[in-house]
Amino acid sequence: MDGIRKIDIKNLVLSVDKSYDRSKFDLDDWQEYLDILCGDRDYQKDAIKAAIIYLASGKYLSIETLLKENYDNNVDIRNNYGTLEKLNKAVQLPNILSGVIDMATGSGKSYVIFGVAHIAMILGLVKRALVLCPSPTIADGLTEKFQSLITNGGLINAIPKKYTTLPIRIIDANSTVQENDICIENIHTVYENTGSSIKDSFFMNSTDTLVLSDEVHHTYNSSKDNSIRKWKNFIQTYKFQYHLGFTGTAYKDNDYFADVIFRYSLRQAMTDRVVKYIEYVAEDSNGDNYEKFQKILQNHNENKAKYPLINPLSIIITADIQNAKNLIEDFVDFLVAFTKESKETVDKKVLIVTSDPTHKKNVLTLKNVDEKDCGIEWIISVSMLTEGWDCKNVFQIVPWEDRAFNSKLLVSQVLGRGLRIPSWAIGQPKVRVFNHSNWSKSIQTIVDEVLENETSLTVSILTTGDRSKYNFTVLNLNYEKVAYEEFNDDFGKEETFDINKPLELVTQSVIVEKSTTYVDTRNARENKNYQIVAETQTVDEVAAKIANQFISRNREADLRNIKSEITFEDGKTELERIPSVALIKEYIYKCMKLANISGEKLTYVNIEKINGKFTGLLRKKRTSAGFKPVANDFKSVTTITMPTSSYSYTALKNGYTIFFSSAYKQELSAEELEIFEFIVNKLAREDGKEVNVFDFKTPHNLVLVKDAPERKFVEMLTKKEVAQKIDCWVKSRNVSFYAMTYTLKRGANPKEFNPDFFIKVGNNIIVIETKSDNDLARENYSKMVDAQKHFAKLNEKLEELGQTERYCFNILSPTSYPTFEQMLKDGTYFNGFNSDLEVNLKTEYKNKND
Repeated sequence: MDGIRKIDIKNLVLSVDKSYDRSKFDLDDWQEYLDILCGDRDYQKDAIKAAIIYLASGKYLSIETLLKENYDNNVDIRNNYGTLEKLNKAVQLPNILSGVIDMATGSGKSYVIFGVAHIAMILGLVKRALVLCPSPTIADGLTEKFQSLITNGGLINAIPKKYTTLPIRIIDANSTVQENDICIENIHTVYENTGSSIKDSFFMNSTDTLVLSDEVHHTYNSSKDNSIRKWKNFIQTYKFQYHLGFTGTAYKDNDYFADVIFRYSLRQAMTDRVVKYIEYVAEDSNGDNYEKFQKILQNHNENKAKYPLINPLSIIITADIQNAKNLIEDFVDFLVAFTKESKETVDKKVLIVTSDPTHKKNVLTLKNVDEKDCGIEWIISVSMLTEGWDCKNVFQIVPWEDRAFNSKLLVSQVLGRGLRIPSWAIGQPKVRVFNHSNWSKSIQTIVDEVLENETSLTVSILTTGDRSKYNFTVLNLNYEKVAYEEFNDDFGKEETFDINKPLELVTQSVIVEKSTTYVDTRNARENKNYQIVAETQTVDEVAAKIANQFISRNREADLRNIKSEITFEDGKTELERIPSVALIKEYIYKCMKLANISGEKLTYVNIEKINGKFTGLLRKKRTSAGFKPVANDFKSVTTITMPTSSYSYTALKNGYTIFFSSAYKQELSAEELEIFEFIVNKLAREDGKEVNVFDFKTPHNLVLVKDAPERKFVEMLTKKEVAQKIDCWVKSRNVSFYAMTYTLKRGANPKEFNPDFFIKVGNNIIVIETKSDNDLARENYSKMVDAQKHFAKLNEKLEELGQTERYCFNILSPTSYPTFEQMLKDGTYFNGFNSDLEVNLKTEYKNKND
C-alpha cells in the first residue's frame, strides 16, 4: 500500500561511480599527497577523489549523465523528483560538468578546494582555476591558506613523479590569469569595470578553466545583492565547462540541492568530533528583551568562567543592517545599566559587523577577536557577513529574529558560525545557540516515523508499595443550580475612585528563577536555571507619574482652549475626582498587601494594571448574570478510586512525556514493565523522564502529560526542593475524578471540567488548572470565576464546622511557575497568590457584558 515516505537527505546525494579508467590517472598514486594535505581527515580525501573522478574520468560528459545514472539506480531520488525531467530542471548549472560538495562548516572545505584545483591542473584537465567567493573576508582567508599550502615543500614533493610540475601562482583578479594560476577573487570584484582582469583572462579561455565557487548557496539562492545574483549568469555567460560549488548549507530555502556529489554532514562532523557539538533551546519562557539579555549575559559569563585563559565570544545575529544598528544601542544600554560598567568600557567589548560603510573598519577587527588582549566579547552581525572569518572562540550564538532564520539554509548558516574547535581544546567543546524555542524544530533532522503495533500503556493508582502512602482524600460539594439575573443599579454612572476597592495585582518576585531547557545534537537535555531580575519602578515613581499624567492632560487642554473642567453628577470637576499622590500611594500599598507583595518596587505587569485603573476612572460599570450554584452537603473523593487510563503508542509519540519513578521496576507488574520499556525505548530520549522515587510524591504508577504547561508543572513538582515542601499530589483525569461546573454566559447550560492537579500541603489542598501563557479564552475566565466561587464556598462550610482544612485554586501558566514555586518553598503561598494569567483574564472580561 502506498504511503508517505520520508527521504533521508543523504540518499539524495548523487553517487559518482568509483570505477574509472586508471590508465588516464590513478588516484592511488596521490595517496601520500592526500595524507599530507588532509592528515587523518579521510572525508576530505574522499571528497577530493569523488570530485576528480567526476571531472576527469571521462565517464560523465555533463551533469545530466550523472543525473540519469542516479535516477535509474536510486529509488529515493525517483520518489523525491517524480520524473527525470523534474530532476534535470532542479539543477542550477545544466549542460556542463557541474556539481556541489556539501561539507559542514568548520570541517576544512578549503583544503578540498585547494586539492581539487591543484590535482586537476597537475593532471592537465585544466590550465588554470578561478575560485569565487561571496566576500573579501572569505577571499582573503582562502588566499592566505592557499599560499601556505602551495609553498609546503612536503606537499609539493608528494606529487607523483610522472607528472611534470610547474610553479603555481596564487593571485587575485588584479593580475591577468595565466596558465598555472589559481585566481582567488570575491564575486563583487568580478563586475567592477576597473581593477579586474576577469574578462581579459577568461573570455577566450573558459573551456580549460575550472571554476570553484565557495559558499555556493549564495549563487543558488535569491539575493538582494546584484553581484550575487549575477554570479550564476557569469558562469553561464563565459561558458565555463567545469564548475564545482562548495558549501555547508546546500539548501535552496528548505529544498536540498539536486546536484550534490559528496556530503559530509554537520551531524557526522559532530559525531566524528571534527567540530563542536551544538546545544540549543528546546523550551523557554520566551520573555521580553530584558529577560533575554539577562539570560545570554549569564551564558556568556559562564563561558568566561569556564575558559578563563581565552576570550570566549558571543555572536548575536540579526536579519538586516538596520536591526543590527538598533540592537547594538539597546544591548549596550542594557550592559551599562546591568553591569554598572561605563559606556566607554562596554563600547570596547561590543563589535558590530555589517556591510554598512561606517562599519567597514570593524570587519578588519574580526581577524583579531580570538586574541585575549583584543577585548571584544560580543559581535552583532548580519547573518551573511558572519561567513568567512575563522574564529574558534565562539561559544554562544544568539539568532535575534525568527524571520532571519526561517529556512534550513539560514538555520545551517547560523549554526556554522561557532563550530570550529580551538587548537587548545581538550575533548569536544559545545556551542550554545540561544534561539527562540519555536526555532528548535528546524535544527534537528526530522527522522522517519516507524509504524508500530498499537501497544497501549496503562496509568493507574498504586494501592500497594511505598508510594501508595501518597493517596489522599479531597472534598467536593453537591450543588443545586439555580438560574439568576441581577442588574447593577449603578449601571450607566461614571466610575469614581474608591480606596476601599483595591485592584488585584499579580503576585510578583523582583528576582525569579526561570528555567530554559536545552537539547544537544546527542539528544541530551539540560535544564539551566537563570536568576532573572525584573524591570521595576518604585511606588513613589509610579504614583508621581500617574499624578503628572493627569496634570499634563489638563494643561494640554487649557493650551488648546478645550474645557477640561467638566462637572459630574457628584459636583466635582475631572481634576477634583483624581486622587492625590499620597492617596494613590496608599491605594497602591493596599493592593500590594492583598497580593502579598512586600517592599517598594513594582514589576511592569503590575504597573500596567495600576495605570489602567487610574486612566479608566470614567468608565461605566456593567451588569452581570449567570447560574447561581447553591451548595448542599460535602462529598468525599479519594485518589484510590481514580479510574485507570490507557494511551496507545501512536498517541504517546505525538507530544506526550512520561514521568516515572527510579523504582519503576519494583512498582510495575511484569506485563506493565515489558510494555513500558518497549514504548520508552521507542520514544525520543527527552520524552521519558525518570524521577528520584523520594521526590515522586504521587500515587500514580506513571504520570503522562501532553504539551508544555503540564510538563513544566510536573517538572517543578518533582524538583527536590519542591518535593520537600509538599506531602503528595495527583494529576487528575480529564473526567471522572473531581467534577466542577462553569457557565460561559447568562442562561447557558453548565459545562463540566476537572482541574489538572491536586497538591496536599499539611491540612491545605492546592488545586491547579494549567494553561498556556496568554490563553485569554472566555472559557478560561469562566472556569476561573466559578472555581474560585466553589472553593470559597467549600472553605466557608469547612470553617463553619470548625475544620482547619482549606482549599486554594489558581489557574496557572508557565510565566507564573517560578513565582508559584518560590512561594511554595518559602511558605508564603497561602498568604495570597494571583497568577499573571488570572489577572489578565479578569482585566479582559470582568467589565464586559456576557
